[in-house]
Amino acid sequence: MKNAAIYSQKNDLDTFLYLSKFVSELEKRGITPILYKTMADEMQFSKSFKTFAGKDDLQQNEVDLFFTFGGDGTIVNSLLFVQDLEIPVVGVNTGRLGFLASFTKEEIFLELDDILKGEVQVSRRSVIEILDPKSEKFFPYALNDVTISRKETTAMITIDSYIDGEFLNIFWGDGVIISTPTGSTAYSLSCGGPIITPNNKNFVITPIAPHNLNVRPLIVNDDVEIRLKVESRVPQYSLSLDSRLIHMETNMEIILRKASFQILLIHPNNLSFYETIRQKLLWGKDKRN
Repeated sequence: MKNAAIYSQKNDLDTFLYLSKFVSELEKRGITPILYKTMADEMQFSKSFKTFAGKDDLQQNEVDLFFTFGGDGTIVNSLLFVQDLEIPVVGVNTGRLGFLASFTKEEIFLELDDILKGEVQVSRRSVIEILDPKSEKFFPYALNDVTISRKETTAMITIDSYIDGEFLNIFWGDGVIISTPTGSTAYSLSCGGPIITPNNKNFVITPIAPHNLNVRPLIVNDDVEIRLKVESRVPQYSLSLDSRLIHMETNMEIILRKASFQILLIHPNNLSFYETIRQKLLWGKDKRN
């Protein structure tokens, strides 16, 4: 192992001091740190480092690991850079809840040698792809979820949905979420969707504030094609892929499927998904006892 990418969306003093220490630990082990260019420019490190701005830079520098420092949103955004390169992502949680970021700021130093030797768990996560994007600048992949929602209107929208060409339902409400197992603990969960373990091969279709109270989240196999058509009182609706938001004309259908590649997330050997949700959701704890 030779090269490791360092990515953070923060640029405050605490992050600068922490990353300086982490980079030093990598260099002590003979690993070349390659810093996210925007981050490096804003923090103004005294030493000059190699930088990356996109997928091509990671590929040209033969990056072996991609370290993210922040919350789950930072890990999700790593998809923009890693894409189909199968570079393992190591999430260090400097945020709050953190379902995906498995290492704390202190643990990463204790686990670093095992990570560099590959003596850790690798979790392969599915990705959603939107077919036939209308813009070359449109990045058509999402690690957590794809969401259709109303735009600039208080009125409900209607979404006709089809699974492999077969009519499923008309969702009448504020919108609908198509989630991967990874995203089942994100927006879908807050809208009443189920938690799905990461190794399941499923998508979750979760309505947002449905007008018909008998409409409930639906789990489908992830090898299906999902087609969605929107009707609204205004000419556009909102489409989000993870945290990226764009606006679509109501005459434009959305077709989704599982992408041909996966994202690799690194976890400590002693950590399980069930332990994570127990910790984060405080399961088994009751303030009355």
